[in-house]
Amino acid sequence: SSSGGHLSAELLLSSLDAGILTLTMNNPRRLNGWPRPMLDALSESLQTAASNPDVQVAILTGTDPYYCAGVNLAGALNLGHPKKLRAQIVEENGALFELFLRFPKPILIAVNGPAIGACVTSATLCDGIIASEQATFSTPFHKLRVAAEGCSSVLFARLMGEEAANRMLGPEGWRPTGAEALEVGLAQWCVPHERLIEEARTIAASWIKDGRERTLPCAMSLDDLLAINDRESREVADSFLR
Repeated sequence: SSSGGHLSAELLLSSLDAGILTLTMNNPRRLNGWPRPMLDALSESLQTAASNPDVQVAILTGTDPYYCAGVNLAGALNLGHPKKLRAQIVEENGALFELFLRFPKPILIAVNGPAIGACVTSATLCDGIIASEQATFSTPFHKLRVAAEGCSSVLFARLMGEEAANRMLGPEGWRPTGAEALEVGLAQWCVPHERLIEEARTIAASWIKDGRERTLPCAMSLDDLLAINDRESREVADSFLR
C-alpha cells in the first residue's frame, strides 16, 4: 500500500470479527484529536464499511486515556479570502457530521475517556453511546465563542431535557462523567473501564441478532437533521469570521 494508506492504518486501528467492525482512534500523543489525517482515515473507513457486506455493526472508540480531543477547526483551515473561508468552514463542518448521519449501519460509540467538542456531538448522531466510568463529555462552544454544532442546538435538549442541555452548551460548560451522562440520557450505558469494549461488543452482537437497522436519534428524520446541520454549519462559519 502507499505510505498514505499505511499512515491512516496506524492512526485508526480496525478489526472485523463476527460482523462487528471495531475502529480505534490511535493517536494518543495528540489525544486522538481530529486533525485532517485522522478525519480522512475515519471517513475512508466508514465509507468502506458502509459498502462492505461483512460489516453489520460498527463500534468507534479511542486508545486510552482519551476518547478524542475533537477538532481544531481553525488549525485545519487555509487562511484566505473571507468569503472563500466561510464557504470552506460551512462545507467542512457539514461534511464531518454528515459522515455520521449518513452511515447506513448501526454504529455504537464506546467513549473510553475524555471526549471534547465535535466527537461528543457526532456521537449523539449514532445509534448509541456506551461510556466508561472514566469518560467525560465536554462541549465548550460557549467558552470558545463558537456556535453549537453536530445538531446539538436541537438534539441536546431532546435527548437530555433543556436544563442539562443548557448546562453543557451554556456558560457553565458542564462536563458530565459517564455515570452522569447515563443519568441525563446522553449515554445509554455506563460500565467499568476495563469492561468497555467487551460490553460494547455484547451490545453490537445483540443488535446483529435482532436485525437492528440504523436508527437516528429522537425519532428525527435524516432530512431534519441534515437541515439542522446545514444551519449550524453556517452559524459556526459566522462565529469564526465575526
